[in-house]
This record gives sequence, structure tokens and C-alpha cells, in this order.
Amino acid sequence: MATDATDPYPEFRLRLPNGGPEARGRQTDEMGTNGSRRFIVGPGQPVRADVVTSFPKRVASAYRLRQQLISEGRIKQTETWPGCLETADTIKFNSSSEAAAVLTGSSTNGWTGWKTEDGRPLGDFMPDASWGPNRAWLVRGSNVTGLDLVWRVWLPEGRISLAASRLRQGVELGISKEQVRALVQEDYESTATYSQKQDLVEELHAFLSRMKPGDTVCTISGGRLYVGEIAGEVEQVESEDHRSNLRRPVTWQEEGYAYDELPEELQQKLSIQHDVVELTTVQAVIDGLGLTDEELADEAEAIEGDHSVEIPALAARRELELPEPTDELAAELLVHDTDWLREVRDLLWDDRQLVLYGPPGTGKTYLALKLAEFLGGGPEQVKLVQFHPSYAYEDFFEGFRPQEDPETREVAFRLTAGPLRELADLASREGNRHLPHFLIIDEINRANLAKVFGELYFLLEYRNKSVRLTYSGDDFALPPNLFVIGTMNTADRSIALVDSAMRRRFAFVELSPRTEPTSGLLRRWLASQERDPEPAELLDALNARIDDPDFRIGPSYLMKKGVYRDGGLERTWRTKILPLLEEHHYGEGVDIEKRYGLTALRRSLPQPPAPKASAPEPLA
Repeated sequence: MATDATDPYPEFRLRLPNGGPEARGRQTDEMGTNGSRRFIVGPGQPVRADVVTSFPKRVASAYRLRQQLISEGRIKQTETWPGCLETADTIKFNSSSEAAAVLTGSSTNGWTGWKTEDGRPLGDFMPDASWGPNRAWLVRGSNVTGLDLVWRVWLPEGRISLAASRLRQGVELGISKEQVRALVQEDYESTATYSQKQDLVEELHAFLSRMKPGDTVCTISGGRLYVGEIAGEVEQVESEDHRSNLRRPVTWQEEGYAYDELPEELQQKLSIQHDVVELTTVQAVIDGLGLTDEELADEAEAIEGDHSVEIPALAARRELELPEPTDELAAELLVHDTDWLREVRDLLWDDRQLVLYGPPGTGKTYLALKLAEFLGGGPEQVKLVQFHPSYAYEDFFEGFRPQEDPETREVAFRLTAGPLRELADLASREGNRHLPHFLIIDEINRANLAKVFGELYFLLEYRNKSVRLTYSGDDFALPPNLFVIGTMNTADRSIALVDSAMRRRFAFVELSPRTEPTSGLLRRWLASQERDPEPAELLDALNARIDDPDFRIGPSYLMKKGVYRDGGLERTWRTKILPLLEEHHYGEGVDIEKRYGLTALRRSLPQPPAPKASAPEPLA
């Protein structure tokens, strides 16, 4: 294909799917209908004969154009390219992506798909400052000084815009953030607050310098999400109403997606309250919207590359699951019934937060850890923290802590992540989102929960939302695959004192010596160890004499090896169990030894029948 000597662009090539032939074309500086740069493909260039199944709904306008070109004979049968069609004359496309989509019969990013002979993508030759991997963005337009620009302008005219009503004309493309900051400080000096200026800097810099042709863009209007591809560079104009002074051309998909039906992790990002939000971390989720697994696989085959690599949109779609507890797990944990474990698993699945509560020694922490390791697939996905009265938000999530610089040895306060932030970051990493992660909070009722959780308390109930963090200022959401199990000692603080906010956010499961799986736990353990059942009988007799269920004694005190050495039971009773009851009855004048001591309890147990005397032998 001949190239004009004055043409600033080299010839570009596009490989057709499945190792097909190369088509050739060239970029122009002529602007299309929405401000994108037109792309020309000459006659005799190969065109894929069929299209992927998702093509008509993914890129409806390109599909209709392809059908029109075929019907007009401008794309025709060929003898040059076996199994393909070919262009019959020169075709001028609205953008490089439109050209690539028509030729390949699939949704193809022309800015990366068209390459020079030495492999450089078309995007490298465009004026936008930043190139590299494509990003995804949310740009809000449903309420721009009281008007919905999405339906009025963006969708019908194929664009997105920012008001930038006071930004001076002639701003350079690719401007740095510091330059944007200086312009905003001058141009919005008396019309915007400090925080508004901060937001303006981020939004204008993203729109001017970080977005580029080929990026995915989303917007929301009327309860639906609309998705498109940025089709050209930024343009600065003087709009009449000052609502759209900065513009970028966009090729929109024709169908929107109901907001309430979007994946939760995408809803979290969309809930961030800024006019421009980067969505790159959920781009794979966006790419898969409205398509079946088969359609995604079909699309992937239309893109040249290593087909052994997992398709990102399919990987992002992997289901989060909590495995069903098994009879083997119930036997390992000495739980009386597998159905009880299944119920706990279902509560976690439904609420994502659960509290195991009961008196001391009922195995709450042990059960929480073992259950989390089973459901999460191993200890790597489990983190444990213990609350105490001085525990604070800064310890739990993030805060400024003194840290020593390893080189200068100077100590300075630096923002440091706590265990919840660390685990949330791990759970939200790409490739981890389908794996359950568990935070175990031991003694959850010993801290001031409202103080410890801060704004995160809201996220425990509204997992599809984001909040602005107090210290870092980041927008944060709890990953859908992060589960929380708390343990609560009712001897420390009665369950009745738990506030309604916590009750609403957590499911509560009792572990009490009066009910299973705790009531028969010691007896089952002794049987598995082939030991005498007397300790279980003594514990039952002890708890029968304790009126307050929150102070009954759990079986774990008697499930340790030291109890079964010579004199071990007596030592444990005297040094661990009786002191608890002394504290419980403090000031009541109760004789603890007489009421709860081993001697008194053994006397209360049913005595085994005395052996019958043998009858005397008859005299000879």
C-alpha cells in the first residue's frame, strides 16, 4: 500500500485471527464525526470471512458498517486470500478501532492492534503523552450542574467531557500534575475550596494526560452502566453552557447494563464519589459484561497471542466459593453433627461476618481458626488479631506510627497498614479474588468497636460501597472474598450488652456447655483418647451447679495432656477452674471448695453398683 511522502504516519499492519494474513492501512489527521482520527484501508486487503458471536452486540455500529460494506460490494469474495474476504476499494473508517473491528469481525483495539513492520503500535505515534497498557475509567455525566449530559450529548454524539469551566484555553496535551495544580490554583482561586481544588487536579490530570485512545470508559445514567472505548485525543473548546469544555471522542456500546445486576467488586468502584475514577483494577470484569463464557473464549481466539494464557475476563469471573464442610472435618473437630458446621458456613456466606460466643474454655478460637483454614484452603489466607481495651483504629486498619529510617537512623511518623488493610489488600489482588480470606478477631468485645472500626463499620453492612479513608485519603471497599470471624467471651461482657449496630452486621453462634457441639465435646474427646469418662461427668456435675450460663466452664480446660498426668486433674481444678468461680461469687460468702470441689462433685456422681458377693459353696 503506497504511502504519501508527506504523510507523518508509517504504514500499519493488522494480523487477522488464527494466524491469518496481514491487512495494511494508514492513519490520517482527518477528524471523524465525533473527533476521532480517520483510518484508511485500501483495496485488496484481507477481511475475516466470519465474525465472533459477540460482535453484533459488543460493537454494533462496526457490525452494521461491515454488513453494509458487504452488501454494497465494497467487501467481496477473494481468490487472493483463501478462506477470507477482501476490500474492493479504498474504505475510510471513522477510527483505527472501527477499521480493526470490521476487518477482524471482533471487538479489537485498533490503537494496539495496528502495528508497524517493526512491531510498534499505532498508539506510539499519537499525540497523547502516556502510552502503555490500556486503562479503564469512570467519567460521571449524569449531573453536570443539574443536567444529564449522558443522554443529551455523550451517547448520541459519541463523547465524554469535563466542565473545566474556568480552566484557561490553550492547555497543553500531556501536561504534568504539578502544572495542572498550578493552573487550578490560579484559575479557580476564589471559586473552589481547598478540597475541590484537590479533586480538580486529579480529575483534570487524568482527563488531559493519563487517558488515551483505546482506553475503556464507563458512565452511569438512569440506573444503567454504559461502556465505550476512547477513540481520540482530548479537545479543549469554549462550550456555550460551560458544561463540556474538555472533550474526548468515544465509541459507545449501544446497550447499557443494569447497575443492580453488576458484579459487587465493580459496584464498589463505581460508588467512589469523584467525577473521574480509574477502574483498571476491575477492567477484566467490565470486559466480560453481557457476554457468556463461550463468547469470551470466541473473542480471545480472534486476538493473536498465546492461547495458553488464561483469558482475563474469564479469570475475573471465577466464582467465590466456600467449600461444604465434610464428615471428616466434623470428626477432626469433634463436632456432633456435620449439619451444624454447614449452618455456620451458610451464615458466613450470607453475612460474611460471624461471632462465636460463649463462656471461657468452649474452644471458640480453636474452632474459628480450624474452620477458617478449611474454608479458605489453608493457613495462608487466615490472619488473627486479638482486641483489647486500648486497641484502636490505627492498630487495626491504618495510622501514623514511628518508624526508623534504616539509612539515617532517624525516627519519623509514617503511614502504616494494620492487619485488616494488609489482608484486604491481599484478598483484592488480581488472581486472589475468588479465594476466601479470613480475619479472626479474638476477644472482639474487649475493644470499643465503633472506635476500632471507624468508617469501616459502614462497610461491614454495605459491601458494595466504598468510603474515603481517614488517614490515607484512599477510596476503600472491603473485598467480597474477605470474611470476618470474631470470638466473644461472655464471662467478660454479656452478649446482651452488644449494641444493635454490631448485631445487625454479625451473625451470632453460641458455644455453650449447655448445648451441642460443646456439651458433649469433652466426652467425645475422651473417647477418642481412650480415657476414662469421669472428667466429663465431673464437668457436667460442676456446670449443673452454676446458675449463670455465662460462667459455666468449657471443656477445653480438661482437654490438655497435663490434666492426665499424676495429680493433673486435681491441680487443674484447684488452679484454673476454682479461681474462676471464686471471682464469680466474690463477696457472696459461698464456700467454693464445698460447692464446686472435686470431693463434693465425686460424691454427687452416681456410684457404681457394688459387686455381688458370691454364694458359699455347698458342703460336701
